[in-house]
Amino acid sequence: MLDPFWVLVAVVALALVFDFTNGWHDTANAIATVVGTRTLSPAMAILMAALLNIAGAFFSTEVAKAIGKDIVDPNHVTLIVLLSALLAVILWNIITVILGLPTSSSHALIGSLIGAAVAYKGTAILQTHGILMILVALLVSPVLGALVGAGLIKLIRALFSNIPRSKVKRTFKPLQIFSSAFMAFSHGAADAQKAMGIIAMALVAYGSHTELYVPDWVKIAAGLAMGLGTAMGGQKIIHTIGSRLSRLETPQGFAAETGAALLLATVAKIGVPVSTTHTITGAIMGVGAAERVRSVRWSVATKIVYAWVLTLPVTALMGYIFYTIFKVLEG
Repeated sequence: MLDPFWVLVAVVALALVFDFTNGWHDTANAIATVVGTRTLSPAMAILMAALLNIAGAFFSTEVAKAIGKDIVDPNHVTLIVLLSALLAVILWNIITVILGLPTSSSHALIGSLIGAAVAYKGTAILQTHGILMILVALLVSPVLGALVGAGLIKLIRALFSNIPRSKVKRTFKPLQIFSSAFMAFSHGAADAQKAMGIIAMALVAYGSHTELYVPDWVKIAAGLAMGLGTAMGGQKIIHTIGSRLSRLETPQGFAAETGAALLLATVAKIGVPVSTTHTITGAIMGVGAAERVRSVRWSVATKIVYAWVLTLPVTALMGYIFYTIFKVLEG
């Protein structure tokens, strides 16, 4: 029989490791375009993103509450379910970073949590309505990102139509640094909360809390873990999003980052856990297509979409398997 206290310690530790891998995996979301346009060096961009990820973690806890309540009933979840889900999502994040695939940590967490919960108690433990709402938001976010990004670049081109393109690029260099900073802050606001939600669930499952809420020490720990992960930088994914998906200039980078960051900050405040990866990738594709459809490397985009589609079922299976292994080990 596993000691519940040490299982709680393991869950908290793994939730912070997940936050670290989330930051490592999703560095590209905040800085890919600013690196791709050569506005900032990778080192400077990563440092800026890491600091603003930490700041963003204190913006709101609404997403953490959604993760904690809207996927699995927190009053009927166990520490082993959470442990299994975290192992699955961390393994998936590591695999996709190595392969350079910008998949969604949000999808991966939801899939692994569903798989582990079903292995524990079947589908009755799932919050079906909440899961459907989250999945709709995850699917809609790249579309909205594309539309907002396309709209912004069209507006920029209209406003600066009589100014030489080279001068426009120089004008938008400092603006793109601002938009990248805004994106980093919004990423921290949206994604650090996912680990917070898991830790809050673990405290309820252990019995130290009777209701789900996020203590200050959890906010601090999650923000630092994500910032440290971001500081490590996922170079392959930065290259995939910033250079391989579409060649961007500074006005396009500004439009993509600003559009994605506005969406992420909004949904973080109202408590909808969407994918930062999907949102920024959709925004980049929308900006590129609005300028010239052929500027988007659709073969790369297709591979990314395949990875998105695979994430949920694969991580659900992994969560199910990890929980089954733990039950066998328990006897």
